[in-house]
Amino acid sequence: MTVWRAIGIAATGLLLVACSSSPRESGESGPEPTSTAPSPAPESSPPSASSGSAADTASPDAGPEPSDGRPRRATLTIRKLGIDDLVVVPYRGRTDDAPGTEIQDRGLAASPFGPEGGVGPGGIGNYQVTAHRLSSTQAFVDLPRLRRGDRVVVEVGERRYVYEITATRRTSFRSPASLRAQRAAVPGWPGAEPTRAMITLSTCATQEDHAAGNYWADELDNPEHRIDKIGVLVSSS
Repeated sequence: MTVWRAIGIAATGLLLVACSSSPRESGESGPEPTSTAPSPAPESSPPSASSGSAADTASPDAGPEPSDGRPRRATLTIRKLGIDDLVVVPYRGRTDDAPGTEIQDRGLAASPFGPEGGVGPGGIGNYQVTAHRLSSTQAFVDLPRLRRGDRVVVEVGERRYVYEITATRRTSFRSPASLRAQRAAVPGWPGAEPTRAMITLSTCATQEDHAAGNYWADELDNPEHRIDKIGVLVSSS
């Protein structure tokens, strides 16, 4: 089965998704996400440059310099979770589809791009990253531990992008509306025009679903829910 986590909010983005577990792993316990509601948006309106903290509201002109958004192979580091230089492989597709699952099965993180995917590292929009939580190398096993203010580092060659976590979402694989919100250019806000670089880290909520008696899974063993951690770009160098 597949398990993942996510992060989200803002007009430029990054997305991380990862999940996968087998029935025998369902008894394992893990930290609960900060929000259990399946609603697609954590706020009443999309974030803008006129509201929020300095880190959250910096525009591409006044804040960190975003990339051109092209898909590129990258590495991901999250010190709080003990993740160092996790390889992120870009592919044309959408979160947790068959090609993305194959990448995750190799112990890597997958980053979909294209019409149903996101942008490349550092790009204006939603940089989506998914990885397994309970299978393969369990790359995102501790993703639910991320909290608002934690930092995520993405490196492409000599370029370094730092994202700050701003929100937590729960995505339902059985809800088209919830999936549209997860994959939106502004995480949680389908149709909104992105103005900032954001990231979504996603992994499966297998443990939480099984604990609630929910054993639904799709043909790729993805459980119903994903845990998404959303972040916004705060520096680039």
